[in-house]
Amino acid sequence: MEMHQINKNWLTLEIVDLIISSNVKIQLSEEATELVVKCRAYLDNKMLNNDKPIYGINTGFGSLCNTEISDEDLGKLQRNLVMSHACGMGEEVPQDIVKLMLLLKIQGLSYGHSGVQLITIQRLIDFYNNDISPVVYQQGSLGASGDLAPLAHLVLPLLGLGEVNYKENKISGAELNKQFAWGEINLQSKEGLALLNGTQFMSAYGIHSLLRAKKLSTLTDLVTAISIDAYDGRISPFNDLVHKVRPHDGQFLTARNIQMALDGSEIISQEKAHVQDPYSFRCSPQVHGASKDAIAHVQSVFEKEINSVTDNPTIFPDEDEIISAGNFHGQPLAISLDYLAIAIAELGSISERRTYKLIGGERGLPAFLVANPGLNSGFMIPQYAQASVVSQNKQLCTPCSIDTIDSSNGQEDHVSMGANAATKVYRIVDNLEKIMGVELMNAAQGLEFRKPLKSSLVITDFITEYRKHVPFITDDVEMHPLMEKSIQFIKQCSKNIAVKN
Repeated sequence: MEMHQINKNWLTLEIVDLIISSNVKIQLSEEATELVVKCRAYLDNKMLNNDKPIYGINTGFGSLCNTEISDEDLGKLQRNLVMSHACGMGEEVPQDIVKLMLLLKIQGLSYGHSGVQLITIQRLIDFYNNDISPVVYQQGSLGASGDLAPLAHLVLPLLGLGEVNYKENKISGAELNKQFAWGEINLQSKEGLALLNGTQFMSAYGIHSLLRAKKLSTLTDLVTAISIDAYDGRISPFNDLVHKVRPHDGQFLTARNIQMALDGSEIISQEKAHVQDPYSFRCSPQVHGASKDAIAHVQSVFEKEINSVTDNPTIFPDEDEIISAGNFHGQPLAISLDYLAIAIAELGSISERRTYKLIGGERGLPAFLVANPGLNSGFMIPQYAQASVVSQNKQLCTPCSIDTIDSSNGQEDHVSMGANAATKVYRIVDNLEKIMGVELMNAAQGLEFRKPLKSSLVITDFITEYRKHVPFITDDVEMHPLMEKSIQFIKQCSKNIAVKN
């Protein structure tokens, strides 16, 4: 994929992953270029022959929607809008998410329903292709009239304002223009509103978290299989017959993944002294599967969103209509992000329970997975730390989408709080990587005590690679550095998993 064409072709999670991971350049297709030019020409003509107020084009914004603006001030109106709405707070948005915001903003503007100038979109493409990352802040959006504050910061550099990260340096928008010999974009009627209205902050965070969640939901099946062998678990709960009579897609897929990972293991095939395993092992297809199905649902919502026009008002040149409505409202995303948060947190919750069983001194394993417990605390406290992170995830799962606060003098009287849901999910995914890293440490340690019996070839190869980073623990050592290496191993492994639609 040398150059990705921005067009009307359906943008999927898989395609976004390819674009981002391959670091390809983007360009407007000929079709998209024609649609953008056509819409702008229609709007310019409409303003020449119109004496009625059209929201956001020749009126003020929000509760100032009844204040008419003179023709000579229409450009200034849009510039003022961008400057006055750049009110973000808190930490900076990670640059990989800012890049996603740019991609999704360009996609949304390319459909020819927003009225932006071609030069405006092209400058955003230049930002993307040159790895110019506007400084955007995590707090400030209500997720209702679009992501106003974050998107204002995203586009401030078009005006020679704000800041950008470029080649590991933070420079001003003015300095950026000087380096590239660019002039400021003179915004025309409606353009500021088109740039600021939209759900690209929520969407970028959501897409980023979805990509990671899908990959981790696959990797956690393999880590679970290692825990099952370390715990001397049974293979029977993963039999296809069980899952065919309760045919949830995610459940069936999880059982199949675990079966395949354990295929050929001498440990799993040995005769068992116990009749059944605890739920955290035995019910992993049902629990992991429910999360997989939730992730799939959220993916369908977000794929619709990133293929949508979400600014306002919406322009329909062929129908001679300019309609002020509410496509910028983030409620579909807010509810889905809250759902995604729960799904990801549950993968972490059941992971911690498996860790807890592994350190309990059961089924021939030493207490806390060390040969001399008492003198050595072994793996006692990593589980404490893991439990702390699991608990934080549960607390972060309090829904954002049920909250609302009036804004703009009551004109915007119901908001989604989807932006808060989006940044919260990002933290939950980070936490899941930590939780999985601790489970893998314990599972790999426990597996050593099953020797001379061997696990499957899949698991043996995986653990061999893992041992290049995290050694077997004989006596107490400083655990934090090893935990960090285990978490980094999880992160790297998950990056290498392909996303399939």
